[in-house]
Amino acid sequence: MSITVIAGLGNPGPAYRLTRHNIGWLLVEKLAARWGAPWKQSRDFLADVAKASAHGRDFLLVKPLTYMNESGKSLQKIAQFYKYAPEQFAVVHDDINLDLARVKVSERGSDGGHNGLTSVICLLGEHFVRYRVGIGKKPHPEMDLKDFVLSKWTDAQAALLSERLESLVDGLEFLATHGAAQAMNKLNGGAPN
Repeated sequence: MSITVIAGLGNPGPAYRLTRHNIGWLLVEKLAARWGAPWKQSRDFLADVAKASAHGRDFLLVKPLTYMNESGKSLQKIAQFYKYAPEQFAVVHDDINLDLARVKVSERGSDGGHNGLTSVICLLGEHFVRYRVGIGKKPHPEMDLKDFVLSKWTDAQAALLSERLESLVDGLEFLATHGAAQAMNKLNGGAPN
């Protein structure tokens, strides 16, 4: 089944814009800009949405406005309205178990302690595609996870992310247009080429 919805997880508001937890939003925004798709707020879907036509297909790009922990509410509303199956969704999110700017694509799995994924799994089901983007590990084991994911990038991290941003968007576009199986073969284990 083809991917139709590409959802980036994050938190709304300027305070969260440049935080690690919002890397999903960042990549979906960059993909929308590449595809020339303008954003509109949808109260019905509790999200900002952008309708795009690319590579001969139509896509719906989504940034849930529910805050991370309730991201599933937005995606559930979209699935119910359009009668989309979970397999038609690709969810872009941060992953502390991957090095910064590394990617792993998977078709199912646990939430891995990610509250946004917990919400999506609970309300959409577990059979959606995940585009996991590494944000690195906490600098100190005793650091609170919430403090880490809601913190901003260091200068060195921001520079590395900026350097790899286009290739991360390339990988997301490849996933959207070629599907999970091909994307897993091409992208898993490193930064997209």
